[in-house]
Amino acid sequence: MNFINKFLKGLAMGASAVAPGVSGGALAAVFGLYDKIIHFIANITKNLKENIIFFLPIALGGAAGVLVFSRIIEYLYKYHEVGVRYAFTGLMLGTIPSVIRTANMKGYKKIYLFPFFACLLLTIAITVLENNQGIASVGTAPLNIIMYGSIIGFGTIIPGISASLILMYIGAYEIVIAAISNLHIYTVFYLGIGFSVSVILFAKVISMLFERVYGFTYYAIVGFVIGSILSIFPGFEPNLSYSLNLILLIACFTLSYSLSKLSTNKKE
Repeated sequence: MNFINKFLKGLAMGASAVAPGVSGGALAAVFGLYDKIIHFIANITKNLKENIIFFLPIALGGAAGVLVFSRIIEYLYKYHEVGVRYAFTGLMLGTIPSVIRTANMKGYKKIYLFPFFACLLLTIAITVLENNQGIASVGTAPLNIIMYGSIIGFGTIIPGISASLILMYIGAYEIVIAAISNLHIYTVFYLGIGFSVSVILFAKVISMLFERVYGFTYYAIVGFVIGSILSIFPGFEPNLSYSLNLILLIACFTLSYSLSKLSTNKKE
């Protein structure tokens, strides 16, 4: 059961990596995995065997999520974008209480609200910029593709930042999604280089912040997460279609809240 639970969380995180407007880092945070993943990447040789056993189902789920959902998400966002955004909004909202409990694990101070609001406003501002008209694609040369991979890594590590939306803004999203969904080895190879370098670099920085200023860092993450939710929520209109989407949101909220509550009870 624990393997399946981790696999499904990895699956959702993998899907979010290719979903415009959704942050893989934010989902990792709401699933209670963010700090563990960051610490593992930043200290990859420490307790290697135990970490591999712990993260293997998550990694398998993540890989499956990217490969399977790259085409599915592309289709759903094209024809059912509002429903997808409602589903992700519900999933993320349901785990907010768990994220806040984790943020307060080492105590709470009012000053933590400063990084929270700063990151909340930053995420919203970035979303506004990303929603502007995209510019022309910057090319498919190896260095360009490595840059796209680094953007994906950045979006994976920093909660609330959607790498897919940034790629759409610079006109590179279709290049990346086509390469992943069709397994273009050449492009995927260079994407992997950029992704790996970016993840390792940012993971070390975030890990250091967790060790030295846990409260400030986690409340900044909470700001990123809530900003991400606000950025993907498509709004509401009083008609049948939106009412059905609202039911979908509530169902996803209930599911994620129950899973996060179960995870918290096991920890206690």
